[in-house]
Amino acid sequence: MLYFSRWKTISIWAIVALGLLFALPNALPQSWLSAMPDWMPKRQMTLGLDLQGGSHILLQIERQDLADERLEATRDDIRSLLRDARIGYTGLTGAGSSVQVRIRDAGQLEAAKTALAPLLQPIASSLFGGGSVTELDLDEPEPGVLRYTLTDEGINYRLGAALTQSIEVVGRRVNELGTTEPIIQRQGNDRILVQVPGLQDPQRLKDILGQTAKLTFQMVDQTMPVQEAIEGRPPAGSSVLYSTDDPPVPYLIENRVIVSGENLVDAQASFDQRTSEPVVSFRFDTKGAQRFGQATQQNVGKLFAIILDNQVISAPQIREPILGGTGQISGSFSVEGANDLAVLLRAGALPANLTIVEERTVGPGLGQDSIDAGKVASIIGAILVVVFMVAAYGLLGVIANIALVANIAMIIAILSVLGATLTLPGIAGIVLTIGMAVDSNVLIYERIREERRNGRSIIQAIDTGFSKALATIVDANVTTLIAAAVLFYLGTGPVKGFAVTLAIGIVTTVFTAFTFTRWLVAEWVRRRKPKELPQGLITLVPPGTTIPFMGMRRYTFLLSSVLSVVSIVLFMSFGMNYGVDFKGGSLIEVQSRDGAADLADIRARLSQLNIGDVQVQQFGEPNDVLIRVGAQEGGDNAEQTVVTKVRDELQEAYDFRRVETVGPTVSSELATQGTIGVIVALGLVLIYVWFRFEWQFAVGAILATIHDIVITIGFFVISGIEFNQSSIAAILTIVGYSLNDTVVVYDRIREELRKYKKMPLPQLLNAAINETLARTTTTSLTTILALLALFLFGGEVIRSFTAAMLFGIVFGTYSSIFIAAPLLILFKLRPDALDKEDKDTPVEGKAVAT
Repeated sequence: MLYFSRWKTISIWAIVALGLLFALPNALPQSWLSAMPDWMPKRQMTLGLDLQGGSHILLQIERQDLADERLEATRDDIRSLLRDARIGYTGLTGAGSSVQVRIRDAGQLEAAKTALAPLLQPIASSLFGGGSVTELDLDEPEPGVLRYTLTDEGINYRLGAALTQSIEVVGRRVNELGTTEPIIQRQGNDRILVQVPGLQDPQRLKDILGQTAKLTFQMVDQTMPVQEAIEGRPPAGSSVLYSTDDPPVPYLIENRVIVSGENLVDAQASFDQRTSEPVVSFRFDTKGAQRFGQATQQNVGKLFAIILDNQVISAPQIREPILGGTGQISGSFSVEGANDLAVLLRAGALPANLTIVEERTVGPGLGQDSIDAGKVASIIGAILVVVFMVAAYGLLGVIANIALVANIAMIIAILSVLGATLTLPGIAGIVLTIGMAVDSNVLIYERIREERRNGRSIIQAIDTGFSKALATIVDANVTTLIAAAVLFYLGTGPVKGFAVTLAIGIVTTVFTAFTFTRWLVAEWVRRRKPKELPQGLITLVPPGTTIPFMGMRRYTFLLSSVLSVVSIVLFMSFGMNYGVDFKGGSLIEVQSRDGAADLADIRARLSQLNIGDVQVQQFGEPNDVLIRVGAQEGGDNAEQTVVTKVRDELQEAYDFRRVETVGPTVSSELATQGTIGVIVALGLVLIYVWFRFEWQFAVGAILATIHDIVITIGFFVISGIEFNQSSIAAILTIVGYSLNDTVVVYDRIREELRKYKKMPLPQLLNAAINETLARTTTTSLTTILALLALFLFGGEVIRSFTAAMLFGIVFGTYSSIFIAAPLLILFKLRPDALDKEDKDTPVEGKAVAT
């Protein structure tokens, strides 16, 4: 184990050197990177929106809106086809997902079916001829009546086509804003994820994405006064639409579209040469220019309307034919308004309405604060761990710290190379890795000390310590890796970033512990030829400790039972303080521009907005305020209206640092995903532990973990800490850590079971726990030190996350000793349970007397 060939040595140092090389750009300013040679790595980690500011917006195509639009188009098609075929009809109506029409003359029924046959033609077919998609089904509910019903397959096809087209349109709109590296991705069958890092004006992005931008040119119906049409009934073929003015002006508009936005080839913001007002100049393609020229030639002296999303932008008079295919749109625009309209027209219209179902916006100021807080917390956490390891293990602690530096460098290098996004919970993952990375070294070092106390030589103790710790470290880290994998596949946004960082940290930790650390120790032994192991300044658990843990099991079972019951009762009675992730609503963080924030004034102003339940509280500094607005009854669009109202009310005196809005659709999905995530993680761990050990160990580990989850939920209820997506990440991390601890104890129990065939089980369990107690307490302390730094210096946004982690790790350590191990007595575990493959193994050594 301590011999390394030359190629192994070169390989190990090459990997470490590459890690340092690819991590280096993250520590250098951009000016230095630009001056470096092209062959040098220059890629830095991608910072998440919570670190550099920006907007995360989840858009959803409304399926019902798309179906309603297809029904309207079907009615128009039926009307046109029957008129062209000169077939009389009546009762052309639509209801639900169907359109029906009555043919006046029964003798023309077959002719009507023939005329309407194009409606039943397939709208798509498989590339390999495996079938086709028909949008409408025909039936005759009664003689002379034809009913056309939309099919689910047809709507799904239209939905998929609309989503693909919408992604293209959204991409063009976002790119027109001049933002850097936006992310526009399809999510599921009806959603689009838009992430724009570093965006200074998220409201402008929302305004641009929220408009369908269907532009039409239609004639104004001047056959009757518009007020008469409002009070009575508009003429057939005309509708009343309102302008964008304040107050809005009504117009009677002919439904017939002269030219639509599809015929536009260009649109640019400019200034009217006569009035110097901002306008939008446009240019049609050949077909559009021809149709627009004919319409203006035939209607000189009349009014025509320019309509955007059913609102009249302007309605000028046609003074002379417009034959050049160009024109301009005026409407009291601001310069930015003209630019935005030009962006919308150039990008094209969305094929369907997009609803914002989730929004997470972080201002650049808060993002920089998060980066600074994360750096400070990471440095302090690293210093605490480094100092503690040197104090506990002396020179071996120094070696562990060198390996820790290489470990962190490799994590940063892999994140940089993969282009993975580092989020604030991702920083928490790195800080947690700092605490947990030393666990492998602690396991090895404690095993080496134990082997040395048993009389082995220095070289034998080191060699045996590494070899015996390998299985334990693999088992312990695989359980945490399972939790990270579940987080990645079922989590979203920052939670996924945390999972990626944690998973990478686990892999690099195993590498550094069993290659780099082993090489450093082997090199120290080869060069120095020590006579004794280095000693630290402190000893948490003296050698030969014999605490009778199993004698306390009745009291610990009683304590845990009481705490669990109390937690469940409190949860059922009061529930947790669910965040917007799980109950919907809006969370808005603002900062006063001048002095301390006036909470009473904010409450008074927001209470007048009629937006339901509003909570206002101080958050962090005296000028920071957190506003929570309950979920609205009007659905996803109503949530956006709330944010707009709050912004309009407070933006003069307050900066908006963070906005999180989750509609009822997404909140229910997140709650379901979170629950499934915990269940799946526990199920996978149960299978793994069962496979590696026996059913008693698997069930014991799961029961101990469920105990930790229940107690942590009770902590959330009592403390009132907001329960959100990050809390799910915290719980799953606690699951991984608790299982890690439990597996280490179980691994030693399994080893003792094979050595001592006839020892009473309580005595054997006491021996195993006492032998691993130094490792358990050392690992817990290093992890707590790292998390404590994050809790105290990591900033308000992540404080509740780390508080839950600290609490969970304390109870995870407790349960691995006082719950998981005693449960094996309850399940009547016997030494021969693990002795099927080891019947001929000789009994060696003696157990610790307890």
